[in-house]
Amino acid sequence: MSPRTQSFLTSIGALVAVAVIALAILLLANGPAPTPDSPAATSTLQTAAAIGPETTAPPSAPSATSTPVIPPKPKPRAKAPILPPAPSMEVPSGSEVARIQNPYSFAPEPFSLVNERARAALVNIVCTPRSGSLRPISGSGVIIDARGVILTNAHVAQYVLLSQSQKVDLRCVIRSGSPAVALWSVETLYVPPVWVRAHAADIIASTPTGTGEHDYALLRITGTLDGTPAPAALPALAPDTREAIGFLDDPVLAASYPAEFIGGIAAQFGLYSASSVTSIQDLLTFGTNTVDIISLGGIIEAQSGSSGGSVVNAWGRLIGIITTTSEGTTTAARDLHAITLSYIDRDLTVQTQHDLGAILGGDIAAEAFDFNTHAAPALAQLLVDQLTKTVR
Repeated sequence: MSPRTQSFLTSIGALVAVAVIALAILLLANGPAPTPDSPAATSTLQTAAAIGPETTAPPSAPSATSTPVIPPKPKPRAKAPILPPAPSMEVPSGSEVARIQNPYSFAPEPFSLVNERARAALVNIVCTPRSGSLRPISGSGVIIDARGVILTNAHVAQYVLLSQSQKVDLRCVIRSGSPAVALWSVETLYVPPVWVRAHAADIIASTPTGTGEHDYALLRITGTLDGTPAPAALPALAPDTREAIGFLDDPVLAASYPAEFIGGIAAQFGLYSASSVTSIQDLLTFGTNTVDIISLGGIIEAQSGSSGGSVVNAWGRLIGIITTTSEGTTTAARDLHAITLSYIDRDLTVQTQHDLGAILGGDIAAEAFDFNTHAAPALAQLLVDQLTKTVR
């Protein structure tokens, strides 16, 4: 069975077509863009190839000790599928993924506390042209390292890549709080080249779609927008990259900056974070007996702007990031998906030969400098090439 193609959740909506055309026109101006402000150093991150309302509830008791990973029943297909055939989500007959029993040495926390920590580490990523009155492209992310490392989706981070090109007059900033306030400048730390190469053409699609495979990225906060000293340590969620750390029926909290139903002006000047307690309803895989995607059902975060938002367990650990949703006129009619931290860690190791822990344990400024010097320009050019096609 082939996986259903899902809609990306970046808040681009009907405005994407207009925004892309505007960006393409700006390409002709060759306006300047900021250069990443990072020290020159040797990186440990070497790529294998060149490139709302909150709801709280107590945690539920663990379910079965071993459960097959079974694809969910088919749901409505998203519009405008644009991906090549993707790996099957079917699991070989008889394969099972076992729950981790007693995963921590401490007890679960009330979700009221989990919610506070999740919202403190949540960020809003906004990219907007420097001229004109177009509304910004908006997505979510989560700080996973106190030095300012943000985990988000590749389909959000691609706009940060574009903003680093001197051929595109685009500015990206990091906002925080509720309502979201612009606080920090940002640069790419790592975006999977395999994702950019497969999805560069989607930058001009009015409704980009995907499965979530390789759809993750790391960004780095580079400083404050007003020039004041940055905090010594930013609020961060600790990621848990173990397999099957999130299991069927486990209660989790999802947090993001949904923006689909509030309008462009509100998203720009009055965007509020949202968080919901839900449960894991399905476990999915990209073709092995590993849990690569978790299904969270139809909650308020199942809308544009939520891409890159956090999925946190009852112990306050980040176990997934929001990636796609199925089609539906309301959030209740949709099925929200998140890729797991275990999948991200495994795929990151395949792509770079370094897992997430090794990357976060290194000199992140040097790693960002290395990526932005050797990989980012070629990746940004792939996106620029697609934008220029709109004016030919």
